[in-house]
This record gives sequence, C-alpha cells and structure tokens, in this order.
Amino acid sequence: MNATGITDAVRADFDACLADADEGGALELAVGLVTSGVSAEDVLLGLVAPAQVRVGERWECGEWTVAREHAATHVSRLTVDAVASAAHPPAGAGPPRHVLVACSDGEWHVLPSHILAEVLRLRGFQVRSLGGSISPSELLSDVHQSGPDIVALSCTLTFNLPLAHRQIETCRCAGVPVMTGGPGFGPEGTWAYALGADLYAADARAAAEALLRRWPPVCCGESSVQAGAVEEYAALVRRRPELLAHLAHVLRDVFPGLRTRSDGPGNSGDPGRPGDPDGSGREHEGGTDFLGRLLDSLAAAVFVDDARVFTGQLAFAAAYFSARSVEPRCLLAMTDALADHLRGSPRALDTLTAGRRYLAARETDPRGPG
Repeated sequence: MNATGITDAVRADFDACLADADEGGALELAVGLVTSGVSAEDVLLGLVAPAQVRVGERWECGEWTVAREHAATHVSRLTVDAVASAAHPPAGAGPPRHVLVACSDGEWHVLPSHILAEVLRLRGFQVRSLGGSISPSELLSDVHQSGPDIVALSCTLTFNLPLAHRQIETCRCAGVPVMTGGPGFGPEGTWAYALGADLYAADARAAAEALLRRWPPVCCGESSVQAGAVEEYAALVRRRPELLAHLAHVLRDVFPGLRTRSDGPGNSGDPGRPGDPDGSGREHEGGTDFLGRLLDSLAAAVFVDDARVFTGQLAFAAAYFSARSVEPRCLLAMTDALADHLRGSPRALDTLTAGRRYLAARETDPRGPG
C-alpha cells in the first residue's frame, strides 16, 4: 500500500468500473476510500485524475470508441461529486478567498477544472465554477458580478491558446490576476507565461499550495506575444475556410480512403485529445474537423511563436492514424500543401518546416524525435 492508501489493486478496480460504465461500483469504491480515512484530495488526484488519463489513452490508441470514452468520463464526473460530498468541509478561518474557475474559450474538457474546484474547496477556498468554453465577454461579466480574487483558467488543448490569451487579457484589464493550468499551456506553463498569466500550476494540488503561499494574488504577468505574430495569426484565421477546402481536396486526391472511415480522424469531435467529452454531438463534422484542428494548431503556433504547438498536434495525429491503420504519410502531404499556399506568411512557413522535419524524423524512427 502506498502513502495515500490507494493500491494498484484499487486503481485496477476503479479502471474496471470506468470501462464498464459502472456508476455504482465507482462511487462505492471511491467514497469507501474516503470513509476509511483516505483524504478526498488524494482520491481525486491519486485515483480519479490518473484513471481519466488512461481513459483518454484508450481512446487515442483505438482501444475504445468515443461513446465508451464518454460513458467513462460521465462516471468520473459523478465520482468527483460523490467524493467531494463525502469529505468533511473545512472549518472557515481567516478572510474569504474567492476563486473563479473556468475553462478557456473553446475548451470542453471540463473534468480537470471540476477536480480543481473541489480541491480548492477542500483547502478552504470559496469557489465559483463556470464549466466549459467560457467566452471573454461571459468571463468578464461574471468577474464583475462575483468579484473573485483570482481567476483559475484551465486549458487542455494547445490550439485554444489564442482564445485563452483573450481571456487572460480580459481579466488583466479588469484588474484580476489569472492562474493557469493544464497541458494546453505547455511544459511548465511555458505558453501560459508567454500569454501573460500571473501563475501556473501543473495540477490541482500545486494550484492550491501556490495560492496559499502567495495570497493575496497579484497581477504580475506580462504577455510576450508579438504584434507581427498576432497579425499573421489573424490572417490565418481569415483564410481558414480557403485553407480547409484546399486540405480537404489534397486529402481526397492523395488518400481517398481516409475520408470514408467510420471512425476516421475527427469523428471524436475533438481530435486534439479524447472525444467530445460532454457528448455534444460534434461527430458529424468528421475529417473536416480534424483538418481544422491541424490548421488551428498551426495558427496557435504562429501566435505564440513556438513550433512545438504544431509538432505536438502532428505527433498526436500520427499516433492516432497509426492506431487505426491509416497511413500517416498524409500528414506530410498536408504540410506541403499548406506551405504551397502560405508562401507569404514567414512564421507559418517556419512552423510548417519544423513540422515537416518532425514527420521526416518520425518516418526514420517511428518512436518519433526526442
């Protein structure tokens, strides 16, 4: 048994509950841990969160369908609520500390922000949670109405970085500091700080501890996004329909079988990470949606001036294709097609060149570079 009391056997049992969409079994197991003395925070971060990561991996490798991933995610959400309800609320001490938790615009992976909100409550913070995909105007309205001391912004998908930047700027204009979290902000929050965030935390526990150490939070971040990058990003956004149509044409001509696959790329509704986690019915967008995510990743890479945003999406796409017996060489065809159309966009061309180098290295070594 490890320090938290969550054994490998317990993790295996919880994984089995998610695989079977066994709500009763999952709740009984997780709540039972809390009543036996395991802290609710350890159950959320040591059991539920890593299990959900494995759910995503099973979808990504083709072992699970989107529907099965949705069902498992639903059980995870119920488990978070049940564990939080079973925990003893902390006794109020000192002045109230108000945190507004939200997902970045375009971000529908709500579970990480859900876990963050409950961990913060367990640590004595007063939390208001807005859920998935909050626009800057909606966020600003709630900031004015609820008056938080800090906004905690979650982002899982890197192609949402430009949208997250708008939210961070909105909060800063309102005089409210921003803490960021989630893999969308890059290794050690690299892109969070580039966008002007004041704090970054790798997980919910780190977020709570950082806030406890640095309370009251202050606005200290500064965006390093360059005006030229914003202009080129905006041009890519304007040209998105044209570029998307061109990519679809290339895909149809070079790899006609790809677009007819029933579980083809993009049918998840969110090809950057597992599925459309809230089941909002985006599967019909199919391959066009997948191509759109590649374009969005290219634009986001230009925006933050870091090709890793794009190569990371290519890495996912290549693995996704390979797991479904689709020829990943189509990604090279796509990068070349985009380069032909974007000769007047120097940052985009540099990013596409880095992407082509990544894909070429991957063909040489299927494990991928680095």
